[in-house]
Amino acid sequence: MIWLCYIIMLVVPYLMAGINFSIIVCKIKTGKDIRTLGSGNAGLTNTLRVLGKPSAVIVLIGDVSKAALAVLAVRLCFLWLGGVNTMDFASQMKWVEYMAVFMAIVGHCFPVYYGFKGGKGVLAAISGIFVLDWRIACILLGTFIFIVAISKYVSLGSILASACFCFEAAVFGYYFDNDPAWIVNTIIAAFCGLLIIVRHKANIKRLRDHNEKKLGEKAK
Repeated sequence: MIWLCYIIMLVVPYLMAGINFSIIVCKIKTGKDIRTLGSGNAGLTNTLRVLGKPSAVIVLIGDVSKAALAVLAVRLCFLWLGGVNTMDFASQMKWVEYMAVFMAIVGHCFPVYYGFKGGKGVLAAISGIFVLDWRIACILLGTFIFIVAISKYVSLGSILASACFCFEAAVFGYYFDNDPAWIVNTIIAAFCGLLIIVRHKANIKRLRDHNEKKLGEKAK
């Protein structure tokens, strides 16, 4: 049964997080593909700019829920089918939940349902991390909010918060939780952050060229 759990760990978060509410909401409301509008990103920020606040709220709820439920589903599968408590650091299986978060990010970024063209994985990441470890999630969310508050750039907040994930995983795993598998967790967290940063490469270029849109600016 444990091998079935590993398959679930890889497949379920990918498929669940691949459901893109930005694409769905835009299609229902306008009949168009959100990936052809605004910045072209199938995510919350572009939805806010193109479709407005009501649509963005729906996307926020959907994208937050899907990743959180996916990580929770993996946790329960290991507990019920494999008899392993992934929340117990002594079991050295916390990496399973880190991998579930990573697969949720991959699913959001490269959804099989939409030709492997999705969003940037930020909401999927933070909601999954809240299930994984609320302490780390609160620090990352606080970092994001602080950076956006002083710079007005959502992309910059996302990039810097993502870069911090592996450091927080290492600090909490090694110093606070005495997790024997903290190195594995940290490596997976690094891949999570790296994927999100790579997905922001166009934003990084616009930030460098000083033409990135700030929070509240409408898409043309």
